[in-house]
Formats: sequence, structure tokens, C-alpha cells
Amino acid sequence: MKNVKYLKCIKCGKEYEALPDATTCECGGILDVVYDYDYIKKNFSPADIEASDNYTMWRYRPFLPVEEETVQPPLRVGWSPLYEEPRMAEKLGIRKFWLKDDGLNPTASLKDRASSMGVAKAIEAGYDTIACSSTGNAASSLAGNAAAAGLKTYIFVPERAPIGKVAQLLIFGATVISVKGNYEETFELSKDAINEYGWYNRNAAINCYLMEGKKTVALEIAEQLGWKIPDYVALSVGDGCTIAGVWKGFKDLYEAGFTDKLPKLISVQSVNTCPINRAVRTGEPWEPMEENTLADSISVGVPRNADKAINAIIESGGIPVEVTDDEILEAMRVTGRECGVFGEPAGVTGMAGLSKLCREGKIPADATVVAIVTGNGLKDTANGIKAAGEPIKLEPDIDKFRKVYEELNK
Repeated sequence: MKNVKYLKCIKCGKEYEALPDATTCECGGILDVVYDYDYIKKNFSPADIEASDNYTMWRYRPFLPVEEETVQPPLRVGWSPLYEEPRMAEKLGIRKFWLKDDGLNPTASLKDRASSMGVAKAIEAGYDTIACSSTGNAASSLAGNAAAAGLKTYIFVPERAPIGKVAQLLIFGATVISVKGNYEETFELSKDAINEYGWYNRNAAINCYLMEGKKTVALEIAEQLGWKIPDYVALSVGDGCTIAGVWKGFKDLYEAGFTDKLPKLISVQSVNTCPINRAVRTGEPWEPMEENTLADSISVGVPRNADKAINAIIESGGIPVEVTDDEILEAMRVTGRECGVFGEPAGVTGMAGLSKLCREGKIPADATVVAIVTGNGLKDTANGIKAAGEPIKLEPDIDKFRKVYEELNK
């Protein structure tokens, strides 16, 4: 890979060759992909990317760690819409606001970006089976992307995973193991099984290439805004891989001279499960917490990418903020009714945090902000109903409907 120099441990600094099945450093630290920005600057420009007719995440190959001959996986991942929302900007009290709807990816979440990259690297490395643990979205994205590429999958999910996500796994033909335990226990079982049977590892805490897929959401935001970077980017945070990837994407563009500014990141977690934000706020090492929020995709008490996430928030000058489950449900309603976007609880948690900061006057009135919706609400319809309420139930009688109508329109 001419655009990649090597992999580097974020803990001890040791460098490794960028092999497709690289895992963690011998010290246990997570690796990071180090690019040759001089090579990228010399051979590519924003105009080259804009000229591409490949409207997927793979239009950004100059910034991706894949071999030139690597075939793009089949599913159309990426290039999700970025909606400018002037009414929502007015409601929030800021100058401009955009909503990035990554729930429109093939399996309905941002994690398709990581899984597409994982599938590509598994094929590069010659594997026919790929596995991971997940609270739901990473699992379904892996199952779908692997199925399209002809790979077998073994997926480990905690038993609390929403049935909609489990249904996706089964439809995609994955071998699904529902673990009677929490996410931490599920992760450990998947790690042991992967080591024993020699499958390709899609777990974000082990595989440094997955973050490189996730970062493409930041590359898209930049291009869709004409390479002008917003002041803030708000998103939900669970294990830390997504926010670390978003920061990596914006930094890559900046280092390659494609942009001249970096955004501040708004890291949004549940008040009940916020080990990453707590570490940022206190300056102390992160500590495990209980997993206790209806936003299952960010209900991660032992974050596996905490170091990269914490570094991203601090380096960006970002803001950590926590929200309640009620505030998340309210964000589901607001995002649907004001923007026409149906996000699952974790998908709109970034929006919930942004709304809270705006109410508290912590975001300047002249700010430009993007919030990323990371998953579609159809993955968790039970909480969709909880947020929106039940429909009006009525017999087929116009007189009875007339009374209801009059009551609604008093």
C-alpha cells in the first residue's frame, strides 16, 4: 500500500508492517494506521475525489488501507445523505445545522462502514470466515456485508440484543450465539472462540482497520460541505471506535491539505453508562461501569477503544455530555418530527446531547454543527413506540372519528 507507512501502537509506539490480519501490539495496545501524507498530497486532490462516480465509502481509497488490487465488497456502503436543517438550527439556536443519516446504509447503521473494511481485509488475508461480538449493529452489519461477499460468519451477541437486530443476523445466514451475559462477557467469549478456531477478527478493539472504515463518514461530511469543516460534530459514543474514527478522518484530510480546519467533537453518552466521558472530565484513567441504558448500541461499560476515543475528544477540544433515557426518547421524537429521520435510541443520542448543550448555552449562537445519526429506528421499534406513543384505536365509525378529530383540534 503506497499510501500507508506502517501500523503504530498508541500505547508504546512500536511499529508494525501493515499486514491485513494484524491485531494488537505485543504490549496489548491498539494499533493505528499511519499514512504517508506526502504521497497522498502529491498524487491526489479534492478534485480527484469529486470526479469519482463511485458513490460509496470506497471513493476515498487514497485514505484507506487497502491494496490497489483489492476488490470493493459488494454492498453499497456510504455516501449517506447530509441534510441541512434550517428549522432545527433555529430551534437549537445556532447558525447552521446538518443531520447526517447513516441509518440508510445497507444494514441500517454506520457500522456497515467498519464491516465493509473488515470484509475487504479478511479477503486480502485469505480468510473464509469472519467473527465478532456486538450489542447488535456491528453484528448485523458484519453478517450482511460478509454474506454479500460469500464469507461465513459467527456472531456473539448479549441476550439483551433487540430482536430486530437478531432477525437481521439470522436472515443473513450468520451462526448466532446469544450469550447469557453482558457485553463484556460476550466479547471475552468471542475472543476465545476466534483464537481457538482461527477466524478473521472483526472486533474493533482488536482490528485497527475497522476504524479506517468508520472514518469515511467524516470524509463524506467534509466533501458534502464543499471541504468546509463545521465547528462541531456531535455523535453517540459506546466502545469509542466511532468517535475515534471520525476524528481520524478529519485529521487525515487536514494533514493531507484537503481542509484547513478541524472540528470540536461532542461526545454523548448515557448518564448511566459513561466511562469514556467520565475519564475525559476527571482526567483519570477510565473505569468500568454498569451497562444501563435503553440505547443498547452504546450500552458499553467496558469500552474497548477508550484510549483512542479519549485522545480524540481531548485533542479536538471537544465536549463530553451525558443524557438520560428520557432525553434520548425526546431526541427520537424531535429528529423524526422536525427532520423526518427515524433514528434508533443510540442513533439519536448525539442529537440528544447537542440539544442539551444548546439549552444550557454551551454552544455559541454562530456555530455550525453536524449531528450523526448512527442507526435506523426500525432496528428498535419497541423504543420507537415508547418515544412516540400508541396510535389512536377506533372502531370504523365516522361519528366516533369526528369526536376524536374535534378533540385533537380544539
